[in-house]
Amino acid sequence: MTSEVSPKDRFVTVYGRKPVLEALADYDLRVDKVIVAEGLRGPVIEEIKEAAADRAVKVQRASAHRVKVLAGNGRHDQGVAADVVARKMRPLADALADRANAPRNVLLLDGLTTPANVGMILRTATASGIDGIVVPHRGVAAIDPLVIKASAGVAFHAPVLRSHTAGEAAELLTEAGYPLYALEAGAPENIYQTDFGSRAVFVLGSETAGLSEEVQERIAQPLSIPMSGGVESLNVASAAAVLCFEIRRRFLS
Repeated sequence: MTSEVSPKDRFVTVYGRKPVLEALADYDLRVDKVIVAEGLRGPVIEEIKEAAADRAVKVQRASAHRVKVLAGNGRHDQGVAADVVARKMRPLADALADRANAPRNVLLLDGLTTPANVGMILRTATASGIDGIVVPHRGVAAIDPLVIKASAGVAFHAPVLRSHTAGEAAELLTEAGYPLYALEAGAPENIYQTDFGSRAVFVLGSETAGLSEEVQERIAQPLSIPMSGGVESLNVASAAAVLCFEIRRRFLS
């Protein structure tokens, strides 16, 4: 039985006049609605309204404060936001409810607050065929125009799984029988030696703070990426790329 799906688990909200116009111009995207701050006028606003009308997308007026709340950004929304349907986004709990079709390989993001890293990970994971990327609502950079830009637009189509926190996701996944692996420089076992089995979760933590305590206590095994040339570690997005394509290599071999 699936839970009632929150709008936050169905839509990616873009904000700012140019990003909203770009979303309306992309006919591969389904825009649910556009929200414009009350009293906002001008040529660009008229262009947005016309673009929305061309696609039969409803335009709603709301207070400037409401637009800021919906956008989740008080400085760069420019009084305009739009909800874009993310077809592959769903709650993690729903993805795990149907065991026969549950994701096999999952990335869990924990404490990644740099939009560029989150965007690049979404792009790499999607390109390599990872079944699900858990992007918690708290503690991780929101899927906003910065993340979308870093992902080159893939964020709209990525198999994103939503949870409240990374700790909640770790609990759900371990209870569903998934072992959790964490990338850790210097771990004795590396990603090329380990048999991940048919289902596994790979946790990507903050480069500065590491994993949250709630996630760390559920890690089954830390794994390293072998390094040469005196390099100790990789940027988290680069490490994710190495991991994701090792998983893909195994799938294809």
